[in-house]
Amino acid sequence: MNYKTLVSDETLQKVASELKKRNFDPIIVPDKEEALKKIQELIPLGASVMNGASRTLEEIGFIEHLKSDTHGWNNLHKAIVGESDPQKQQILRREALLSDFYLGSVHALAETGEMVIASNTGSQLPHVVYSSPNLILVIGTQKIVPTLEDGRRRLREHVVPLEDVRMKEVYGPTMGTMLNKEFIFHGESSFTGRKIHVLLVNEKLGF
Repeated sequence: MNYKTLVSDETLQKVASELKKRNFDPIIVPDKEEALKKIQELIPLGASVMNGASRTLEEIGFIEHLKSDTHGWNNLHKAIVGESDPQKQQILRREALLSDFYLGSVHALAETGEMVIASNTGSQLPHVVYSSPNLILVIGTQKIVPTLEDGRRRLREHVVPLEDVRMKEVYGPTMGTMLNKEFIFHGESSFTGRKIHVLLVNEKLGF
């Protein structure tokens, strides 16, 4: 299977429809510039913001925008990395679990509307699963595959090898990645009151 091909407009509309059935809020945008604009519209001034490590967020310019301090948000990630005391940093990490908004991506999105998200440490998963009341998941449409099993296969065969190479380039030859934790996002209960915004960007982003 080719994991780098953008889907057709017909498939994209089908996926958006399936996401709605699962209580997600799909938003289709044509490119990374519009994706960043939409994020700026969704997050109000004064909101606390946390994000996971994401090539997609880097590619749309979100990380650079977040570092600019021109947005009027409370950048929790900046506070964490700026703290040199390990114990205080750990406290900040726990507090950040309750961020107003959490931003990230997924490793695969099935045409059924189900999403696959994996992690080595699991640090971003609490936000996604429950603790942050607002999620913004930015997804390049090359990540869309026919079925959930295709999505899990995409993770194992395509994403993990690429992430392993990236990790070793950044941290050294002995510091690759491990597929330790995998989350399948089937849907969101209406009882939680959370907003799960899924930005479907019609260009190749991330792995």
